[in-house]
Amino acid sequence: MFSSDTDAALAPSSVYPGFAALAPLYDVVLCDVWGVLHDGVSAHAAAADALGRFRAKGGVVVLVSNAPKPSEWVIEHLDDKGVPRSAWDAVVTSGDVARYMLAERGARRVHHIGPTRDLPLFGDERIERVGPEEAPIVVVTGLVDDQTEIPEDYRDQLERLKALDRPMICANPDLVVQVGDQRWWCAGALADLYQSIGGETFFAGKPYGPIYDAALRVAGAITGRDVPRHRVIAIGDAVRTDLAGAGAAGVDCVFIADGIHGDELGRGAPDADKLAALFAEQHYRPVAVMPQLVW
Repeated sequence: MFSSDTDAALAPSSVYPGFAALAPLYDVVLCDVWGVLHDGVSAHAAAADALGRFRAKGGVVVLVSNAPKPSEWVIEHLDDKGVPRSAWDAVVTSGDVARYMLAERGARRVHHIGPTRDLPLFGDERIERVGPEEAPIVVVTGLVDDQTEIPEDYRDQLERLKALDRPMICANPDLVVQVGDQRWWCAGALADLYQSIGGETFFAGKPYGPIYDAALRVAGAITGRDVPRHRVIAIGDAVRTDLAGAGAAGVDCVFIADGIHGDELGRGAPDADKLAALFAEQHYRPVAVMPQLVW
């Protein structure tokens, strides 16, 4: 099971050449999308092949994404990237969970912070986007211009929302995302800033429980049974979201080192000491490390 022994050095045997050796131990994979199946520009064919082989042996793959959009949008995005549908059984997004949170609260008016490309989150729900004075709740999906703005640009706006005592739903808890060789700020950075000034904040995606509960419900529906958590493994590239989220959910984790942390760890051959230090910062360790997901 998942290890939280932060004092022990990372054993060399923890770096696996591929997923084949681990696959028989699990019935369900909860796999990250961005950073594992693609880098925002190019698909990772070997990762899709590994998931497809796991499914061919009877395993179930649920893709778990912090995309602040409905799962249908992520499916179209994967199709466009050339990721075959044979690599997965279902997709659950933080956008799906955010929609549920809004429905649970009976929200019909929201104040939205984020780019126009995230508007599909609200499209099917007939939710009206209004100013902060008219909206009982705020939904943040990202920075309006994530290629030029930084979170600090939003401090005054967030201070105003705090003064209005508006709760916030963060539809993407990621701090940053890797797009090719660039990094863009994400909604999680704004939500963290809002929380730091005392704003009430709810997180829809990883590393928080609601998205794991949703993904496991979907996996259970596919298998026709409740899958014990010791038979579930998460695969992801971000310590703060994927690794910490797996630990909190009580499932094992494979850490993909060439993702968001690739530059600091050494792409292709992650440094063991740097890995151990990175995991110690979060008080969690994975059961295995791979540069990239391969079979």
